[in-house]
Amino acid sequence: MINNYSNFYTKREKTSTLVKSLQEPESGNINNSNQSRTIVVTSGKGGVGKTTTAANLGMSMARLGYRVALIDADIGLRNLDLLLGLENRILYTAMEVLDGQCRLDQALIRDKRWKNLSLLSISKNRQRYNITRQGMTNLVKSIQDLGYHFILIDCPAGIDVGFVNAIAPAKEALILTTPEITAIRDADRVAGLLEANEIYNVKLIVNRVRPDMIKSNDMMSVRDVQEMLGIPLLGAIPEDSHVIISTNRGEPLVVKKRLTLSGIAFENAARRLVGKQDYLIDLETPYKGIFKRAQDFFFGSEDVD
Repeated sequence: MINNYSNFYTKREKTSTLVKSLQEPESGNINNSNQSRTIVVTSGKGGVGKTTTAANLGMSMARLGYRVALIDADIGLRNLDLLLGLENRILYTAMEVLDGQCRLDQALIRDKRWKNLSLLSISKNRQRYNITRQGMTNLVKSIQDLGYHFILIDCPAGIDVGFVNAIAPAKEALILTTPEITAIRDADRVAGLLEANEIYNVKLIVNRVRPDMIKSNDMMSVRDVQEMLGIPLLGAIPEDSHVIISTNRGEPLVVKKRLTLSGIAFENAARRLVGKQDYLIDLETPYKGIFKRAQDFFFGSEDVD
C-alpha cells in the first residue's frame, strides 16, 4: 500500500474535467437492466456511518461519470437527504410511486451538483415497514430500467423486517463496521444473513479508524477486523471531524476542493467498487503523520477547509 497523493489528485482533476461537461444524466451504455448493479450498504449496528458512506460513495461514482441512484430505505428515520442537502426538494417518495400518485421520475430527486446522481426516499412520515420485499424489488427494477448504472440502498439499522425488505433486490452488499467488538459482532451476524439470502458478493469497509490508537494497541487494526470477518476489504476510512461539518452543510466530503484523508479514502473505495484498480491508503502510520505530509505537500498550511 502506498501514499501516492500526487497521482490521486491528478486522476481526480482529470475526472472532474470530464464529468463537468454533463449537463444532463448521460444515457449510458446500459440498456439491459440485468447489467445494472444493485448494492446494499448495511452493518447491523446503528451509528457506524452507513448513510455517510452511501452518500460519499454515490457522489464519487457520479463524479466518475456513472448514473447513480441512492435509495434511503430507513423508513421513518431518513437522513440521506440531509447529507446531500436535498431535504427541501423531496415532494414525493417511493410510497407515492407504488400507490400510483406520482411517476418514478418525480420521486427521484437529482443532486444539485451532479445531475447523474439521484435520491429516492422510501417514505416521509408514514408507518414503518410499509413496503414489502416484492414492492422493493419492483421499485429497483423500475430504476434499473431508467438506465442507472449503480443503485445504492442505504439499509436501516438492525436485522428485523426493515433489513429484510431492504436487501431483497440486492445482488451485492457492503458491510460497514468500526473497529469495535460490538460492531464487528453485528457485522458478522449480518454477513451470515446476507449469505442466507443468497447475497454472496460482499465487501467490507472499516470506518473510523484511528492509527494512533492502533499503534498503542488500544484499537484493532484493519487487518485484524478483516481476518475476524473473513470478508474482502474495499476500504478503510480514518476518523475525521470534518464528517460532522460536511453533514451539517449537506455536502459530502468528496465534493470538497481540498480533500481530507477520509475524503481520499472514500474516493479510493468508490474507484475500487466500480472496478478501477487503485491503491489502498496506508493507515498503519499514525494519522497525524500521514495527514501532515499530505497537507504540507499540497497546501503548505495546517488549516484544511
